[in-house]
Amino acid sequence: MNAFSRRGACPALSAPMQTGDGLLVRLNPVAGGLSPKQLIGLGESALRHGNGIMEVTARGSLQIRGLTAESARLLAAEVDALGIAVRSGVPVETGPLAGIDPQEIADPRPLAGRIRTAIEEVGLTARLGPKVSVVVDGGGQLTMDSVTADVRLKATRTGTDILWSVSVSGNGRSAKPLSTVDPDAARDIAVAALRMVAEKGREAHTRDLSARQLASLAGWHSFAPPSVLPDISPTRGEISSFTADSLLVANPRVSTSASGETVGDGSISPLVGEMSGRTEGGAVERPHPPIGLFNLDTSHALGIGLPYGSMPAQPLVDLTKQAANLCATEIRLAPGRALLFLGLSPSACASLQATATTVGFVTSAADPRTRIAACPGTPACASGRIATRDIAETIAKQSPDLFDASLTLHISGCAKGCAHPGAAALTVVGDENGAGLVVDGTAKALPAGYRPGYDAARGVAAIAAAVRERHPGETAAACLARLGAANVAELYRRNQ
Repeated sequence: MNAFSRRGACPALSAPMQTGDGLLVRLNPVAGGLSPKQLIGLGESALRHGNGIMEVTARGSLQIRGLTAESARLLAAEVDALGIAVRSGVPVETGPLAGIDPQEIADPRPLAGRIRTAIEEVGLTARLGPKVSVVVDGGGQLTMDSVTADVRLKATRTGTDILWSVSVSGNGRSAKPLSTVDPDAARDIAVAALRMVAEKGREAHTRDLSARQLASLAGWHSFAPPSVLPDISPTRGEISSFTADSLLVANPRVSTSASGETVGDGSISPLVGEMSGRTEGGAVERPHPPIGLFNLDTSHALGIGLPYGSMPAQPLVDLTKQAANLCATEIRLAPGRALLFLGLSPSACASLQATATTVGFVTSAADPRTRIAACPGTPACASGRIATRDIAETIAKQSPDLFDASLTLHISGCAKGCAHPGAAALTVVGDENGAGLVVDGTAKALPAGYRPGYDAARGVAAIAAAVRERHPGETAAACLARLGAANVAELYRRNQ
């Protein structure tokens, strides 16, 4: 077993990360999904060796919490015995229905595999930071548009041809477009961009690339021979073999205008936390959870969410056993803290969904819990100052009309902000003064007002009452902005 990974590194099976409730490991199956038997086995291992809590993160990774150094070793052995190969290295992520969605433009898995191979062949894994990632999105019913990445490749259809749109530093809306190219050029541009990042050090991301470097990437396909990857061997030097200047000289048609302005700070959050390790740091926006029924070619997939991304292992084991009895063939982890049960008939989906609702899973996309991010808090986490999950449940039940698609509430046990590293419209954060409220900021910001931790939900209810009076057509977030941070904080503090 390696030394415990530092906070913000990848809490892999071989390098668990120390958290407030023990060690944490994160698993990403190489195959993309798990058989029912494997997920049942993981749940039983979590009960034996951890604190019995399992999580699915915002980017669709599986986490097991509450481990010790010895129990983490036992867990790793049982994962091997279950035949689960876990991903390592730079994350190259595809959508949760990749390869089986009849609506996707192209199966992204072959291109993702070629990019992974190229990254290893040119020795980039050890030279890139733990939060550098690539997304390869084939389109379809469940895109990866809400997931941020350093490099994004998305399938697009041009006539009868399938091409890949390549962009950097952001999600599907905010990423900076480079070019639209064939699969070979898309792979080469992706690896070239990662090489440029590696040259800047392990803290770098594609947002740190200069306009000239982005211009060189945008023009790469117009002058590079097919399947040529940049040489980064020590004998060739780290930078001289493939710099923006040399590319611009080699191809005078490429200019800085090909890329425009440099990408601004904040496209990929540098904040770290227990739920924001190697593959999680870029999940600034909360993806819309894939909840409900999705049609496949000959069967259906049922999306079921974990409230706040977390669930005791036993209900998850029990639900998976029922899914197996209903002939589910595979369970895939999905961005948005959800699981997709594959291979089901419509009647089987209805039966499984009814059971999931009864035991507390999220089975409706309109569930207000999908708009709340909450870490374990007290008593589960030694770092927590407030009972985050109890507060979240009370708010979801008492103030469901506060939430629309514009608003996210973050409830953090401490200032680390593990469950939601980015800014939220409202953040309730625990510290020595009680439950503080941050308006349009992160858990690390100075709260604008406080109330006792046990009474935080009542303060949020006062805000919800004001939001109910919003103007016609006004979103909840727009209403909060109109009210102003000072007034929102006063609503929260009132009637202590």
